[in-house]
Amino acid sequence: MKTKNTISSILFLLFLSNVTFSQEEFLKIDSLIMATYNKDKDISISVGVYKNGTEFYTSYGNLSRENSAKVNEHSLFEIASITKILTSNLIAQAVIENEIKLDDFIDNYLPKQYQLHKNIQHKIKISDLASHQSGLPDIDFRTLITANPQQPTSTVNKELLTDLINNEDALLDYGNYRYSTIGYVLLGQILETIYNKTYAEIITEKIIFPLKMDRTFTTNFSTENKMTGYNPDGGAQEFFNWNIVASAGLVKSSAADMISYIKAVLDSNNNIGTAAELTETIFYNKDSRQLGLGINVLNEEESTVYAKTGDTMGQSSIVGYDRENNWGVVIFINQRNHKLRQSLFNEIYEIIKK
Repeated sequence: MKTKNTISSILFLLFLSNVTFSQEEFLKIDSLIMATYNKDKDISISVGVYKNGTEFYTSYGNLSRENSAKVNEHSLFEIASITKILTSNLIAQAVIENEIKLDDFIDNYLPKQYQLHKNIQHKIKISDLASHQSGLPDIDFRTLITANPQQPTSTVNKELLTDLINNEDALLDYGNYRYSTIGYVLLGQILETIYNKTYAEIITEKIIFPLKMDRTFTTNFSTENKMTGYNPDGGAQEFFNWNIVASAGLVKSSAADMISYIKAVLDSNNNIGTAAELTETIFYNKDSRQLGLGINVLNEEESTVYAKTGDTMGQSSIVGYDRENNWGVVIFINQRNHKLRQSLFNEIYEIIKK
């Protein structure tokens, strides 16, 4: 009996130490975010942290500079290009369902309006699109932003994309990394061809609904508790309407919902987690850059961190996780500020890894 009680006491003390350690981490992260906000109270920040079964959230700031309502873990932000890792997860789910193979050429999966030039037929694989090494030309976002900084994707339509792809007769940098929005647009259209549904319907059916992500939106995001974003000059920025380029940046979400996604990713006993493991396979490895399917692979000391950033004209965000050590982080900022986003992520990583 004495031995049993001793073991129970040890286990209880271990439990308390783990709880205390998690609370200590959270307090450090909360202090970091509070100090960042106090330096510039025009910004709003929402952070979610998951580690070994425990979730923490901290938020500072208002929904807008004209609205005194406070931001929280359910506030709606644009996740922008983080949408790409959701798209790659859907591609991986399609592979698991035997709908496609990653080394299949894209030719037979593209919508019929695309007619690849004979010089580039049967050369681009699905994995090439997802790992940003297809060699295809990309959408000129600088020109689009200059023309319409509030809604730069509004003029991107079926005809523009068709001309862009069909007029390409050479893959000048095939096999080399070049960040590509068009690659993920095509992946979204390939998914639509496979499932005969819209991208919004597919992502809702396979990710949003199963995970009960009630604060995650696609085409209709009229809701309360929505952030106002601000460009670097301080001007208010509308949420983008992504139209036909949806699969590259459509999703709007909250810190709490994206932590739900990370928890699913870290659990290999569900479709999303199994697919995420496939997306983590390295398909590009050159010049100190490693990429899976849309996800950056960062080898940090004795751990591997998987991360993806997102930026619009008015918001910056990042999602990162460590499968081996079972943690994940989400950071949303209602200002286009990639330096701040990266700095916060690096500092939170230092806190968590200890």
